[in-house]
Amino acid sequence: MSSTMPRRPEFFSDLPADVTARLVARATPMKLSADQTLFLAGDPGDGCYMIDEGILKVEMASDSGINRILAILRPGTVVGELSLIDSRPRSATVTALKASRLRFISRAAFDELVAGDIASMRMVATLLAGRLRDTNLALASSNFMPVKGRVAVALVALAEGFGQPVGPGRTLIKVRLSQSDIAAMAGVSRETASRVLNDWLRKGDVSRLAGYYCIERPAAIEQAAG
Repeated sequence: MSSTMPRRPEFFSDLPADVTARLVARATPMKLSADQTLFLAGDPGDGCYMIDEGILKVEMASDSGINRILAILRPGTVVGELSLIDSRPRSATVTALKASRLRFISRAAFDELVAGDIASMRMVATLLAGRLRDTNLALASSNFMPVKGRVAVALVALAEGFGQPVGPGRTLIKVRLSQSDIAAMAGVSRETASRVLNDWLRKGDVSRLAGYYCIERPAAIEQAAG
């Protein structure tokens, strides 16, 4: 499966190994309980977090109060990395969907180790440019794709990030999300997401197993995702 949802690579994996090792050595371990907020949009941006265990969601609210889930993050990814480059406030809210373990890397530690290292800064700039391209692609998809396609893209992205094979051609999305969550990922209303998902449930393209969504007929969902 392929999707146009933005991806979050292992941010430090492309930095020189010695730089990464020194950053990790200075990281501060921390824990979040399920539904606990890591930071809110508007909070000071003083560093980033490496996710070692758990699942986090990144969301942003519009002026009208409508939430949009920008990403669902799994272990091995980094959140809040923009604060390593500038000192502007957080642009989104991040909350744990389940109990999580993280490591915090302060901007001061990052600056001390990377400042003056042209090669490392170029790698960081390349990673951020890639993130921006992914975001632009996702925005284009959201603006021009029909609502059914948007919901399909959200499911495909979830299957890529959290899918577990449970039989020939069947993929269980091993993260508990409500229809409202999927609507927020797709950028559609909850009612619209519910209508699309219920249609797939009736057709057998998608099922629910112990509270998780399961893609039964990936070809149908991929076709809808374009």
